[in-house]
Amino acid sequence: MTTSLSLEKRAVPASRSGERLLRLLDGAGIACEVELPSGEVVRCGEGQPRFRAVFHSDRVLRRSFDEFALGQAYVEGDLDLEGDLWSVFDVRDRLQDRARLAPLLSFLVNLFLIAPTRLNRKSIAFHYSFGDDFYHSFIDTRYHFYSHGIFHAETETLEESSEHKLETMFAGLRLAPGMRLLDIGGGWGGVTRYCGARGIHVTSLTLAQDSYRYIRNLLDSTGLPGEVHLQDFLEHRPERPYDAIVIYGVIEHIPNYRRFCARAWECLAPGGRIYMDASASLEKYVMSAFTRHYIWHGTHTFLALPDVVQELLWHGFEVEEVKRETRDYELTMRHWAERFDGARDFIVGRWGEKVYRAFRIYLWGGAHAMHTDLLQAYHLVARRHDEPGLRPGLGRRVRNFVRGLK
Repeated sequence: MTTSLSLEKRAVPASRSGERLLRLLDGAGIACEVELPSGEVVRCGEGQPRFRAVFHSDRVLRRSFDEFALGQAYVEGDLDLEGDLWSVFDVRDRLQDRARLAPLLSFLVNLFLIAPTRLNRKSIAFHYSFGDDFYHSFIDTRYHFYSHGIFHAETETLEESSEHKLETMFAGLRLAPGMRLLDIGGGWGGVTRYCGARGIHVTSLTLAQDSYRYIRNLLDSTGLPGEVHLQDFLEHRPERPYDAIVIYGVIEHIPNYRRFCARAWECLAPGGRIYMDASASLEKYVMSAFTRHYIWHGTHTFLALPDVVQELLWHGFEVEEVKRETRDYELTMRHWAERFDGARDFIVGRWGEKVYRAFRIYLWGGAHAMHTDLLQAYHLVARRHDEPGLRPGLGRRVRNFVRGLK
């Protein structure tokens, strides 16, 4: 039985679960179709349905309709989503993201009681445990960046955007042959491949075993100038300072900006520059329960731009450039999501349906969050002064905070 619904004249589904679902979807204004476990089909909105949600269990409908519960139902197979997944996320602002006590306590323990370097190793191992083939199924094929590209035109390919990303970084750091560059989070050697071919010695740091092996093989097979270390940046002590630092999409794993900036200061020669890009949010540590559970463990946080700029200034850096790249990240994640969907049979065959569904929500949801400004993205360039900054003491920072409340 199909029940057509509209805001003006609404039929009531046979089940209470369907009625609750109807109240949720009423204000979204999106044409969609929902099949309940009873077999009853509920249609909402005007025109051709843009997606179809099939619930296989009343257990899901009896829960509160929040982001995590519905996302978990999809990953576990209690809910199927057919059609335009982008339109599903248009309903997101009508869903709650309820705080749960156990994950909150786990987060607080990780934040205050676990050493950051130990937590970094554990979190990176969780996310990057699938092997190179998994990520290479959807990221760009030229430099294998797992961070956003820069699009000069929206019709450009993912590969072209990665080339522009490197061009922008190279110019921002004012690199020249013979210089020494530190690449924090070496990934699959994109920076080594591009900068090494231009006479730059690249030292890559990574915590992922697969990344280490990939860059080691790249250096051995090409003879490019560089080296790679399986090491946390917070523990890195170079024999002499670097001329420049690049950190693509890794500051999200290093939420203690004070420690990061202090280490960057020590690793850079006077006048040296740092280039950083990242996904960002308006508040530090704000992340959906779904992403925290299925994708990024530990204290991973999107960049809090004002906080990191403040620490850079306090530690003796001059911020030379800040540029918003939210649209670039949205386009990047859309490319990733489309390629990931295209590789569905390969992903499911190697890693299973649950992994495919979790990452599908992550990729499409991330692109949609950038589109709606729930998330942002930036790159910044900062130059190290000759003298260290005058970071205010705790008492002065507290006084400034209190004054700011007026």
